[in-house]
Amino acid sequence: MNLNRNPEFAAVDTPLRDDVRRLGALVGDMLSEQISPDFLAEVERVRTTAIARRQRDESLDALAGLLTGLSPSNAEALIRAFGTYFQVVNIAERVHRIRRRREYQRSGGTRPQPEGLHDSLLKLKAQGATLEELAAWLPNVDIEPVFTAHPTEALRRVLLEKEQLMVASLVDDLDGQRTPNERAADIARFRMALTSAWQTPDSSPVRPTVQDEREHVGFYITEVLYRVMPVFYETLETAFRETFGDSPELPRLLRFGTWVGGDMDGNPNVDAGTIAQTLRAQRREILHKYLKELRQLARLLSQSTSLVGVDAQVMARMQYYRELLPQAAARSRPRHGDMPYRLLNELMRARLQATLDEQPEGYASPEEFAADIDMILRSLEHNRGIHAGWFAVRRLAWRVRTFGFHMARLDVRQESSVHARAVAEALGDADWATRDAIERAALLADYAGDGKLLPRGEDEGNRRLDAVFAALAEARSIHGADALGAYIISMAHNRADVLTVLALARRGGLVDAQGHVPLDIAPLFETVDDLRQGPDTLRDLAADPVYRAHLAARGNVQMVMLGYSDSGKDGGIAASRWGLQRGQVELLQAAHELGIKLTFFHGRGGSISRGGGKTPRAVEASPRGSVDGRLRVTEQGEVIHRKYGIRALALRSLEQAAGAVLVSSLRPRPPEPREAEWRALMDRVTAESRAAYRGFVEAPGFMSYFRTATPIDVIERMTLGSRPSRRLGQDAGLDNLRAIPWVFAWTQTRAVVPGWYGVGSGLKAAVEGGHEKTLREMAAEWPFFRTFLDDVSMVLAKTDLGIAEMFSRLSGDLHEEFFPRIRQEHALAREWILKLIDDDYLLQHDRRLALSIQLRNPYVDPISVIQADLLQRWRASGGEDEMLLRALVASVNGVAQGVQNTG
Repeated sequence: MNLNRNPEFAAVDTPLRDDVRRLGALVGDMLSEQISPDFLAEVERVRTTAIARRQRDESLDALAGLLTGLSPSNAEALIRAFGTYFQVVNIAERVHRIRRRREYQRSGGTRPQPEGLHDSLLKLKAQGATLEELAAWLPNVDIEPVFTAHPTEALRRVLLEKEQLMVASLVDDLDGQRTPNERAADIARFRMALTSAWQTPDSSPVRPTVQDEREHVGFYITEVLYRVMPVFYETLETAFRETFGDSPELPRLLRFGTWVGGDMDGNPNVDAGTIAQTLRAQRREILHKYLKELRQLARLLSQSTSLVGVDAQVMARMQYYRELLPQAAARSRPRHGDMPYRLLNELMRARLQATLDEQPEGYASPEEFAADIDMILRSLEHNRGIHAGWFAVRRLAWRVRTFGFHMARLDVRQESSVHARAVAEALGDADWATRDAIERAALLADYAGDGKLLPRGEDEGNRRLDAVFAALAEARSIHGADALGAYIISMAHNRADVLTVLALARRGGLVDAQGHVPLDIAPLFETVDDLRQGPDTLRDLAADPVYRAHLAARGNVQMVMLGYSDSGKDGGIAASRWGLQRGQVELLQAAHELGIKLTFFHGRGGSISRGGGKTPRAVEASPRGSVDGRLRVTEQGEVIHRKYGIRALALRSLEQAAGAVLVSSLRPRPPEPREAEWRALMDRVTAESRAAYRGFVEAPGFMSYFRTATPIDVIERMTLGSRPSRRLGQDAGLDNLRAIPWVFAWTQTRAVVPGWYGVGSGLKAAVEGGHEKTLREMAAEWPFFRTFLDDVSMVLAKTDLGIAEMFSRLSGDLHEEFFPRIRQEHALAREWILKLIDDDYLLQHDRRLALSIQLRNPYVDPISVIQADLLQRWRASGGEDEMLLRALVASVNGVAQGVQNTG
C-alpha cells in the first residue's frame, strides 16, 4: 500500500519542475558523452522502472532484476550516475529557494518572506514591541552556530566549488533577462562544472586528517559566511526602517564556533598540537581575508585633501604609523601623498602583516584594528563620504566584529572517564573510579580551588591533558579570550566530573592574573538518565564553594550542553526529545533558584533522531525562557552544506535563526495552564515508548541483527572523518557505538529506525489510557508536541519498508525475529500520528518537503537495491574484495546525499 501521496507541482513551483527536467537532460547528455549512449539507455531503464514501482506500489522484484549481479565497475558507474541526477535536483531546489526569496524581496516589503527578519519584526510590532525596547534588548542576542567534523556528506572542497559554479550559472538567469548567447554560455558553464565533477572522485580513499576537516569547515566560513555577514546586518537595518521608521545601532548578534581541532573525545588524532595548529591556521586565514579586503578598499578610498576634508584623527594616526612602521612608510608612493585614506590603508596593511608575522608592532587585538576602521568610517561620514566608500568600509567593520583575529571560537571536548583515569593515576588511587561521586568531589576540592595543585601523573593520559591545558593558556595569551569557546565534558554525570576539569586546568597552568581558571566548563548531559539528573547536578555545583567562586568569575553564567544524539540512541526519540524538553524546564527552575544564568548548547545533528529539524520551529518549541537571546547549536554533516553552502541560503538560514530568537525571547508564548497535565501525559508516553525501544535493542541477538541488516561494517571501513566510529579500546556493543554511525547505518537501509521506533507504542498506550482527547489538544496547541509529531512524520515519510526488508533479509534467520517488530511499530506510529494531527497521509501539510522526497526517490531507490546486493556479495568474500568495497562506499555516499538528514 502506498503510504504517502505524491504531491503535484504548485504553480509557484513550476520553474523548479522545468529546472529539474532541463538539468536532468544535461546529465543525460554528459553520461552519454562520458561513458556511452548504451549506458545512458541502461540508466533510463532503471529510472523508469523505479518510477513505475513507486507509482504502482509494486515490489522491488523488477528493479532488483535489473540491478542484481552487476560488475563492481558497472555498479559504481550506475551509482554515480544516479547520484549526479539528485545532485542536480539538490541544485535546482536551492536555486528555486533563491528564486522564491527574490520574489518576496520584489514585493517591496508588502509581502515579507515568512520567518525572515522583516516578518519577525512585524510580528513583534504587532505584539506591542517598540523600537526603544528592541534597541535596549539587542545587546543580549548571541547566536553562535558551531561547526563540527561529522561529514556524513563528505563532499570535497573542490566539488563544493564546482557546485557553486553550477548554482551561479543558474542564478544569473533567474530574471529571464539573459540574451540567447549569454544563456548558452551559462549552460556551457554548468556543463563544464558538471563534467569536471563527474571526473573527480566523490571522496578521498584516505581518511581525512584534522587539517582536512579544518579546511572543509573553513570553506564555509571564509568563502560564504565572510561574504554574507555585512549583508545580514544591512538586511536587519532595512527591516527595522521599513517596520519602525528607523534603525537602532546594531551590536554584534552573530559569531561562529568550531570543534575541528579541539574535539578529543574518542579521537587520538586531536591533542594539544591540533589545538595550537587550528588556532594559528584560523588566525592566518582570517587575517589574509582582511589584507585582501584592505587592498580592495585602497583603490576605492582615493580621496584627495585638495577636494575633500579628512578628520584630524586620521592624519594623526597616519603620522603615528609612519613612525611605528618606517619601512612601510618609506614604500609609500609620492603621488599618493594627498590621499590620506590610501596612505593609512597601506600602513594598516603593514601593521596587519606584522600581526600575522607575530611582530611587536602588530595589532595587539582585533579591537585595535576595528578602532582604525571605525575612525575611517567617522571621517567619511563627517566629510561627505557616505556614498564614496563608507558602505564598503562598514562591511569590513562588521566582518572584524564577527570574526576578530580568530575566525571561529574553538571548543575543546573530552570524555569524563579520560579525566577520571588521569586523576586516579596522579593520586595513585586505584579505587578512584569506584568511589562515590560525593567523596570524589570532596577530595577534589583542594585541587580545584586555589590551594595545592593536583600531583602530576607520569602516564600518557596525564601528559596529554597537561599539554592541552598549557596549549589553551598559550592560545589565550596569543589569540585572546575570544578565540576559545567552552571546555565540554562528554558523558558528564555529576559534580565531580566538572571539578576534575577545574583541577586539571589549574595543574596545566590555565590560570589568569586573579587566580581564576578563565574557562567555561560545560557538562554535556547525553543519556536520558543524565538529563533527568541534570538539575540536581547543577544544584550540587552551585552549592560547592570552589565551583561557585569559579562561576562568579565567569559572570554567574553556566553553559550546559544537551546531547540529542546519545540520548536518542539510549532511549529512543520520544524519550530523548521529552527528556531534553523537561530537562531544560527543570534546569531553568534550578538556575532561577540559584541566581545564575544558563546558556543551553544544543548538540544537534542532521537527522531527526539526533535533534535535526528546522531552526525556527525548534526555537518556537523550546521551553519558555530557555532561549533568552542566546542560541548555541552544533551544525554537522550535510546540514552545514545545506544551510551554508550558498551565500543566499546562508543568509536565509541566519535570518531565520535570528528572527526566531528575537520573537521567542522578546515575546515568548504566554504560560499554558494545561502544560502540567500535558507534561504528566508526556511522561507516560515516553515511558511506554522507551520500554518498547529498549525491548527492541536489548533483545537477544539484536547487535548481530544490526550488524548484518545494515551496512555498519562498510561505514566502519569508510574514510568519512578523522574519528573512529566507536571509542577506542571498547567493544562493538550499542553503548559504545557512536550515535552518528548508528543513525547513518539505519538511514542507509531506509528503515530509519532511530527516528520513530517506540513512538507508536507510546501514543497507543496513552490513547488506551483514555487520553486521546488530551493528545489531540497537545498536537493542536503545544508547539513542542506538534513539532515532535511533524518531525517523526517526516522520518516516517522517508522510510521505505520494502527496501528496509530487502536489507533485513541479509540477516538470515534474525530477519523473522526483528523485522515484524519494525513493521508493526512503523504502522503504529503512522496510524496514531495521522489520527492525532487529523491528516489523511504523511506530510499533508508540508507539500514542498513531500515533493522534495518524491523528486529523489527514483534516483535513491536503485542505489539502495545495488547496495544490498553488493553488501551480500562483499560479505561472502569475507570482506576482502576491494572492488566491491569501493562500489559499496560509492553507494553509501550516494544514499547519504539523496536521502539527506543522515547524520
